[in-house]
Amino acid sequence: MPTRRRWATSLVLAGAGPLISFLLGAACSAVLVNWGRRRQLHSQYASPLLIEAVLLLCFGLLGSQLALWETLFVPATVVLLCFIMGLQNAMITKLSGAEIRTTHMTGIVTDIGIELGKLFYWNSARTDPGAPFVRANRARLKAHGTMLAMFVVGGFTGAMGFKHIGYASTVPLAGVLIVLAIVPLVDDLRARVYRLDR
Repeated sequence: MPTRRRWATSLVLAGAGPLISFLLGAACSAVLVNWGRRRQLHSQYASPLLIEAVLLLCFGLLGSQLALWETLFVPATVVLLCFIMGLQNAMITKLSGAEIRTTHMTGIVTDIGIELGKLFYWNSARTDPGAPFVRANRARLKAHGTMLAMFVVGGFTGAMGFKHIGYASTVPLAGVLIVLAIVPLVDDLRARVYRLDR
């Protein structure tokens, strides 16, 4: 009986850890974005992006050494990656006004299905006189279709990169994210220095 209870507790913790980590990542992103918005910074979305990049860089550079301690490494990796996903998903959600969520594709596929349903809907003026026309949002359909395609390409590229290069395959991605995040941060720093000099 104690063994079963211990197993059940570890199972609950294994499920709760990633969920809590994702939640904390999303909360951290929201705090950073809202802090930047209140100060009207150019870098309001760059801060969570930079944290995401640094965490990915650490994962890429240290992953192969830490993988030797498998018992600790696997749960820590899951928690870290869930935190990164929470950061990124909340940042994109706030940036898009809750139109886009990038870490789960079920919502994207649902939105594509809805827009395709509208696209192929037959608007008959004879059977429904005066009824409003059903129209697909083609721009949204294109954006979601592109996102789904990029998700598939990214998943395939990531799997191949990990297979052939290992953890270091995340380093180039982290580098790109750092470059993207650093530009608005430098702009804010320049603006602050300019204000102090005046």
